[in-house]
Amino acid sequence: MLVPRSQQFWGTMRTRTTATAILLLAILTACSTESTPEPAATTSAAPADDKATTVQACIDAVAELPAGDDGSVPSEPVPAECAGLSDGEYLDAYMDGIEQSNKQGQQDLQDLIDDAAEQ
Repeated sequence: MLVPRSQQFWGTMRTRTTATAILLLAILTACSTESTPEPAATTSAAPADDKATTVQACIDAVAELPAGDDGSVPSEPVPAECAGLSDGEYLDAYMDGIEQSNKQGQQDLQDLIDDAAEQ
């Protein structure tokens, strides 16, 4: 019996999708079973304050980066103020810096509009 082409295609896609899902699940399961003991956390306000200060300095540095011709702000090279941050922390600070820069740009534009309306 001949199977219509559409059923052949979708059957193959389901098999590939299922195989991919099983492979991904196996990889994730294998990665999650390997655990390394984490060192005991120490409670100290100073490192948190230093980290918050570093993050804010990084946000401010990213906000000051000039945008390129296409409007994008380069994420590389990493500003010196961001050197002590992990990749995830830098990404969060980078996005917050872009947001801060955009808000400042919107405020500057509104100020220009208001000044032009007054004249």
